[in-house]
Amino acid sequence: MANRKIIINDMPHETRVALVEEGNIVELFIERQGSSDSSGNIYKGRVQRVLPGMQAAFVDVGLSQAAFLYVNDIRTDQNDDLETALTENGEETFAGAIPEPKMTGMAKSVERSPVNIIDLITEGQEILVQVAKSPMGTKGARITTHISLPGRFLVLMPTSKHIGVSRRIEDEAERARLKEMIGALRGDHLGYIVRTAAEGVGPEKVAQEMAFLKNVWSGIQRKYQNAPAPCLIHQELDISLRAVRDLLVHEAEKLIIDSRSGCQEIISFLDTFMPNLKDSVELYEGSEPIFDAYNLEGDIYRALKKKIWLKSGGYIIMDHTEALMAIDVNTGRYVGKHNLEETILKTNLEAVKEIAYQVRLRDIGGIIIIDFIDMEKKANQEKVFNALTEAFSKDRSKTHILSMSEMGLIQMTRKRIRQPLTRQLCEPCFYCEGEGNLLSPRTICFNIHREILRNARDMTGAGLTLKVNPMIAELLLGEESYIISSLEKTIARQITIYPESRFHLEEYDVLETY
Repeated sequence: MANRKIIINDMPHETRVALVEEGNIVELFIERQGSSDSSGNIYKGRVQRVLPGMQAAFVDVGLSQAAFLYVNDIRTDQNDDLETALTENGEETFAGAIPEPKMTGMAKSVERSPVNIIDLITEGQEILVQVAKSPMGTKGARITTHISLPGRFLVLMPTSKHIGVSRRIEDEAERARLKEMIGALRGDHLGYIVRTAAEGVGPEKVAQEMAFLKNVWSGIQRKYQNAPAPCLIHQELDISLRAVRDLLVHEAEKLIIDSRSGCQEIISFLDTFMPNLKDSVELYEGSEPIFDAYNLEGDIYRALKKKIWLKSGGYIIMDHTEALMAIDVNTGRYVGKHNLEETILKTNLEAVKEIAYQVRLRDIGGIIIIDFIDMEKKANQEKVFNALTEAFSKDRSKTHILSMSEMGLIQMTRKRIRQPLTRQLCEPCFYCEGEGNLLSPRTICFNIHREILRNARDMTGAGLTLKVNPMIAELLLGEESYIISSLEKTIARQITIYPESRFHLEEYDVLETY
């Protein structure tokens, strides 16, 4: 695990979970008050519209936008064989409850009988669905009727009959043992995927979790029978507990959190499900903000930039369009030492590591096009392709990389579940009419909160004057006023907010008053 830690910054208005490797963030998850990730939630929905031409339907599940249900995501007896094939090598993912199946040759060869969506559902019908992908921008949530309930060791698939084992468990004898054990324990025809954490685990713990997941499923079925549509039937764990369940031990050996109440909640969760992991949890009590103490804010700042400099002097440009992410590699200030081909190869290989790091940290999904600097030698092209494949082998999201084209382009896809980091933390810039990005007003408010906390121990004045753009002042005096009241209580000083019309939206000054 190469010195991996989970660092959690747990505030009343925002929770940030960072998976840190060798001092650098490799994955970042953010959950804000009133805007939590709906991925994995289960709803009782009502079908609004059925679109035969698209083989899809829009379903009202109670969210601000109608959810999208594709015909292949509707459970029928006819697709059980396909689901069996798809879950054979299923793997779990932190980002949501829906396991990401590994597409094997067997799975691709299974053909489903043609089914028309109008034969499966009708407008006004009530239906039990789970969010597979949270809403992104103008697109509603992607939902499925194939329900998945993740635990520590297992994922219960109540609409399937199959037993699958995570592809990360490579030992064939252990895979066979786990599959045989689940078959002997389940006593019914419910489907299960065995998670990586189950490797080496005995039948007693697995049986306990199996009983727990069955009880959860029974509760969901009872609630579905009595609840009105649309409504939330079952909510996924919050971001901190998902980090405990899905990342602790197999992705990191230690979890450090800066909230006493959050720490107690995690300990209580571990007491119930994983008591042997309690020693892995540590409460951070330092005076410096936890992300500053671990030098993580700089990584987040770089992940919001369009241009990223490489150590050699080269740089990459990451441009997020509506349809895809375009990444351009340039030599920049790097002139090399020997010949042009060597300079280009070194720049491309250095860019590979940064691209893999940035794609994972920013959580970029969908189609990604990488324009490497042209190389004349086929052997050098293969070196870059192999290096890129190796760099993404650590990524827990499913990726598919195509060979480099004659024009030096590599096309790849990465599973998209949530909004990328820039969409979570930024908004289109109203100064440049959407050509670039600004930090969102809420993010600026939270940055101000952190800035004041960062400098609180060095303050000598009786109070503070905070000069901000009028839009930020209005937000801090209204919707986000709890940030100021929380700060005043923490630093024991009164804060006066002063709107400054000449300030850029992201500009602010913190002045001490005596």
